Amino acid sequence: MNKLARFDWFTLLLYLVMVGVGLINIYSSVYNAEDNSIALSFMQKQLISFGLGVVLIFFIQFFDTRFFERYASIIYLVSIGSLLGLWLFGTEVSGAQSWYNIGSFSLQPSEFSKVAVALALAKHLGDFNTQIERTKDYIGAFVIMGIPAILTLLQPDPGTALVLLGFFLVLHIEGLPSFFFTMLISLFVLFISTLWIGMYWVMVAIVLLAILYVALQSKRKRKKIVFLALLATILFSGFTYSVSYIFEHVFEQRHRDRFNILLGKEVDTQGVGYNINQSQIAIGSGRFSGKGFLEGTQTKGGFVPEQQTDYIFTTIGEEWGFIGSSFVLVLFLILILRIVRVAYKQKTTFARVFCLGFACILFIHVAINLGMVVGLVPTIGIPLPLMSYGGSSLLAFSIFLGIYLRIAYQRMD
Repeated sequence: MNKLARFDWFTLLLYLVMVGVGLINIYSSVYNAEDNSIALSFMQKQLISFGLGVVLIFFIQFFDTRFFERYASIIYLVSIGSLLGLWLFGTEVSGAQSWYNIGSFSLQPSEFSKVAVALALAKHLGDFNTQIERTKDYIGAFVIMGIPAILTLLQPDPGTALVLLGFFLVLHIEGLPSFFFTMLISLFVLFISTLWIGMYWVMVAIVLLAILYVALQSKRKRKKIVFLALLATILFSGFTYSVSYIFEHVFEQRHRDRFNILLGKEVDTQGVGYNINQSQIAIGSGRFSGKGFLEGTQTKGGFVPEQQTDYIFTTIGEEWGFIGSSFVLVLFLILILRIVRVAYKQKTTFARVFCLGFACILFIHVAINLGMVVGLVPTIGIPLPLMSYGGSSLLAFSIFLGIYLRIAYQRMD
């Protein structure tokens, strides 16, 4: 078979189409008929990042996949070093010290940490070449995810920290006991419930659920279950009690305001809730076929701040309507499913886990970003992959794609 024919050109085409859609809508989101210099400036920077991304994709194809497996630990340590260096050399943008300024460009190392974590996890699990079974297997995986997640949370960048914790999905697929995944979901539900209805009501619910669970057990099992139920009640109640401290002292005011608005505890369509309110109006106004390229009134009126970044989907929804929005979602669905399909054709654990990690990161980004623009989750600064304005994000996903393409190609050797 010809080597060029073996390359996954279809996935590369998907990448080019998705970046192209992003460029069109970035241009539209900042276009001004009276002064188009700003739109051209944004386009120029994004095109430079796109060009670098394409170069990186093809440059990566010259490396054997064993290179990435062999040096995954070093790449991970370099990533951790770049996150630590932000405290000394970083620049604060939008309240978070997450950027390095390099001339007229800015670099966000947390975006590249996602690739580093995917490689490190793939190597860690690949060293055992089996599913997670022993305690040290998943403790090591927790450490690999936890260190960059904590460092990004302290910047503070809770959005990236949440994305990094999303690698739990990969670990769950690879054999992590269901207990951990269930515990993570339970803590999330407790956190939201405590903010929503209050600490004391949640504690009462925990106690009642524990009593009900014990009561439903057979008499023979009940004695053993009582201790575990009591322990779980104490732990969950302790976490519930700590939610207020975390919310008041770890989160910044802007994060607290966004949670309060999402949970309906505050109504603020002109302050913190302005973005979400205007985003919903813009998407709704697009209706079935949209208003047309450069014709979005919400977009042209500048009603959605920083629309070219986290809220790029509002431009798509307003100007291209249900048809354009569905097209974008189908592109992401095809890409993610294709990556998962290739993942399960891999002969090594390293290759499979890396591909699943890539698919997982794409899915979480898309889910959270769409949730943000329609008001289902708080605004936490998660861009739409390959489409939002931002050189660091585009370069990081280009590297992700480049390694994936090399893995997909080399599997056929």
